[in-house]
Amino acid sequence: MARMFLIPLLLALAWWAFLLYFRIPIKQGAKGFYWIIGIGGGLAAFLSLMMVLTH
Repeated sequence: MARMFLIPLLLALAWWAFLLYFRIPIKQGAKGFYWIIGIGGGLAAFLSLMMVLTH
């Protein structure tokens, strides 16, 4: 269950690497981090709820 919280972390690291590779400033890519954390957190919450309901 704790692994679900790695989803947003791994996606954020991949986004950070993408920004560095294409030399895009972190400030300009900040909106991407917000989306990643929001969607990843929502996905983790949904999967946690499904685990509780189907247990």
